[in-house]
Amino acid sequence: MTEKVGTIISTEDSPTSEKISFVLEKPVNKEQFVEYDAGGGKAIARVSRVRKSNIFYHNPESVSESAKNNVKLQEQFPTEEREQLIGEGRILGIYTSKLIRRPSFPPSPGTEIYLAEKNRLADFLGLDMEKGLNLGEVQFQDLDARINMTKLFQKHFAILAQSGAGKSYLASVMIEEILDRDRDNGNIGLVSIDPHGEYAGFGRDHDYGHRVEVFRGNDIKIGLSNITPGKMAHYFSDVSTAQKREIIKVISEMRKKMRNGGGAYSLKDMERMIEEADMDKKTKRIWLDRINRMKSMNLFGLYDQPSIDRVEQGKMVVLDLSDVIDYKKKQIITAYFGDRLFKARMNGEIPPFLFLVEEAHNFAPENRSSDVALARSTITRIAREGRKFHASLGLISQRPVGLSTTALSQCNTHMILRVTNPNDLERIKQSSEGVTSDVIRSISGLRVGEGILVGEAVDYPTFISIRQRKSEEFETGKNLEEAALEYREKVEKEKDEIDAFM
Repeated sequence: MTEKVGTIISTEDSPTSEKISFVLEKPVNKEQFVEYDAGGGKAIARVSRVRKSNIFYHNPESVSESAKNNVKLQEQFPTEEREQLIGEGRILGIYTSKLIRRPSFPPSPGTEIYLAEKNRLADFLGLDMEKGLNLGEVQFQDLDARINMTKLFQKHFAILAQSGAGKSYLASVMIEEILDRDRDNGNIGLVSIDPHGEYAGFGRDHDYGHRVEVFRGNDIKIGLSNITPGKMAHYFSDVSTAQKREIIKVISEMRKKMRNGGGAYSLKDMERMIEEADMDKKTKRIWLDRINRMKSMNLFGLYDQPSIDRVEQGKMVVLDLSDVIDYKKKQIITAYFGDRLFKARMNGEIPPFLFLVEEAHNFAPENRSSDVALARSTITRIAREGRKFHASLGLISQRPVGLSTTALSQCNTHMILRVTNPNDLERIKQSSEGVTSDVIRSISGLRVGEGILVGEAVDYPTFISIRQRKSEEFETGKNLEEAALEYREKVEKEKDEIDAFM
């Protein structure tokens, strides 16, 4: 038996099969779990509100009259002795040794309330205390938030929060858990699309660097011979049917000629083949122009870099796009490597993996055309079909309202940090399973380092305090003051150079 904290009381609207009110003998916190004997099991409830009551202050006229006469009630009456803490709780379920059932009958007033017992609560919430990924603690419970890896990843997840709320920090904690996982417990490969270099620091970390490979955007290459005519038409969507027909002929001929050399060919090879091809002059000019556009991207080479065999269990590949300005190039990289990962996994060429996409609302936006959002179809395909092949998807976004509804709806676990935008909160309410009105109200009040888990990974919405990361945090940018000073120094230096020249 755990510590007793209160007694259920009768109010105008409680107790019911869903709600209880109780006088507190000892303080509890909002969102803390409590329990009571439900006959044949223990009822688990979450504290939804804690308030104070005092009978001496119930009558507004008495309080007002005392104020007018400049008399303090506490000087006339023993007000402190009648102050009470009142807790209100939402009953989540009845726990027995065999199953968890829904509450169907209210408890009696006078029933004693206790803090929820840790082992029982862990089982009730669906935590995996032996092999789970340790993301932190269940708030106010002294209980590790150990989440079963299959429940968290197999049906995909999303981390949703406004800027500065700790999305990347939580993702980094999760990455540590994946990289540190004992191979006897089953570990996976990890590939991250990293637009701002948030995870590139893992490659320089003393403890994790040997398990992480970082590829800067301008070093990433796509093997041109891996680009099918269909992909070419998708990446450069202004391709007509006639133009597509001509490039199919060119690519087929290229593959025949290059077969003896391993099948790889360059943009120069393709350019030469187009120039020699028997095709309409206008079509030829259009394709040569596209080749020049592809050259300017500095993206297409003989072979993929990184190659697909870099995906290994217990290791991470980071595609660091922080040095890439070209929006289309970012889209193509994400679309291409997402496709390659998925197909390789379908064919059993690589281990089960997690494809982690930062700023997912930019790569899979809701209201952008497909010729702009080139990576959206890849991301939504993995979202819809990935679980069959153990190809997992993780989406991280500060704008849930701007993220593809299809992709977000397939993420069966949501990890929600602080969000205050009403439109984003409404999208979360619509797309997150098990999010009640009182949970939605709590989201805007979360502090940095706090979050709510809802969906497949836990049996009930669970508030957690995210643990400290073990890896070193590397700054990915300058603060405002540093940037301002740097710019001033640059201007002054240029002025001094001009004055010296004059």
